[in-house]
Amino acid sequence: MTDPFTLSRRSALGMMGTAAGASMLPATAAAATASGMPGATWHSTSATAPWQSRAVPALAAAAPTMFAQDATIQLDKPRQTMAGFGGAFSERGWDALTLLSPAKRQAALAALFTAQGCNFSQCRTPIGADDFSRDWYSYDETPGDFALDHFSVARDRETLIPFIKAAQALRPDLKIWASPWSPPSWMKKGGHYAQAPAWPGAASNGIKPDQLGHEGADSFIQEDRYFAAYAAYFARYVQAYAGEGIAISTVMPQNEFNSAQPFPSCCWTPQGLARFLPHLGRAMGPLGVSVFLGTLERGNADLVSQVMADPQAASVVKGLGVQWAGKTALPVIRDRFPDIALWGTEQECGIGTNDWHYARYGWETIRQYFAAGASAWTYWNMVMPTGGMSGWGWPQNSMIVVDPVKRDFTLTPDYWLMRHLAGSVQAGARAIPVDSFLGFNDQLAFRNPDGTLVLVANNGLGQAQQVRYGIGKRVLTLDLPADSLNTLVLPAAMLEV
Repeated sequence: MTDPFTLSRRSALGMMGTAAGASMLPATAAAATASGMPGATWHSTSATAPWQSRAVPALAAAAPTMFAQDATIQLDKPRQTMAGFGGAFSERGWDALTLLSPAKRQAALAALFTAQGCNFSQCRTPIGADDFSRDWYSYDETPGDFALDHFSVARDRETLIPFIKAAQALRPDLKIWASPWSPPSWMKKGGHYAQAPAWPGAASNGIKPDQLGHEGADSFIQEDRYFAAYAAYFARYVQAYAGEGIAISTVMPQNEFNSAQPFPSCCWTPQGLARFLPHLGRAMGPLGVSVFLGTLERGNADLVSQVMADPQAASVVKGLGVQWAGKTALPVIRDRFPDIALWGTEQECGIGTNDWHYARYGWETIRQYFAAGASAWTYWNMVMPTGGMSGWGWPQNSMIVVDPVKRDFTLTPDYWLMRHLAGSVQAGARAIPVDSFLGFNDQLAFRNPDGTLVLVANNGLGQAQQVRYGIGKRVLTLDLPADSLNTLVLPAAMLEV
């Protein structure tokens, strides 16, 4: 009998545009047959052939010349410790998965959360509605309910909670972090979940001119009783999820706090966040939940500096979540705040094309984050139905696409991109610098807690490329296929000099 994950991998070939399904082997078998080095594996993905096994060449002694290698993997200079890789849970994602038979749903989940797939270790979930919820909701829409007497996560028991618990069944140690897209509407000056009118062609969200939000202005009501109630709202959320068997390890106060959107959103100034963060810290501290600042979607490090200039706010912040244009501020932020963790919190989600081009762009984005010191990466929509359409009119990419008619799923190019990293890099791994004065800079390297070395090497050229990687006193020579992404895992014993 063919195992469910092998079936899911074969179904992916249709999305990747190849007829090579007959040659695809389960990952463990492929590694055993293709590698000439015991315990070492090499998998390569191109636009038409995902996750192909290749033989790992033997390490050779390095010649005594500075030109004997193209790039040097500096095992003796480990950098940031990796917190983990993952994706985001959503209502529409779970709705898509429920269209599948139990066996196929389990295969799709296995592709994300088992060691034979992406092996995700840290994922994101919304606090209330996001732009991929079925529609707007919060956990307490009763105006003036400062005591939160009407607080309830009952709706999440239909979608988000079963999605997370299905993932936990495959990955019991999965860590979950959370952020809201909007507070309850009665806590906002405009009294509406959105901040902007609907986009052309999308259904109206009903917002009025006097309810609009604006970047650079606080939409949250800036009064202590509202801050206290909102901090308590976070605490009730964490406690309610704990009651469901889901531990929330980290929270962030607001998704994209500068962006006025037609979907759930809320603009905050740095000063407004600085006022709220001490309240949030006091609520989260007794629950053992970390507070990160985020998510930052602007390439302006001063927005972070203005929050951190407040000593009370700064004492709460353990890290920063960054997405979209915020990536351009990463080097400055790392320089100013070397002691806080930096997380990549959202894959730039495209427009639903799910193509090889965008996966290649995703690789460049991830490489930029880790070069700047990021220690986590979160993909956005793990699962979407065909078309990937939000209820607010934005089609987006996903790792898994569910066909509602055929009741089947495919794995997209973005899936294979994430598997090349997340499937091999363990939580707790150290990023390893790879230096090259010859311009061979298109790779990432990591040392796992078990001592294995993971090398993820890209070849963006339209032809094969040979790259010689120096590892201690030896050299690993790789012939990288044209237009390919490659992951090699070398056991610790091979790295001994």
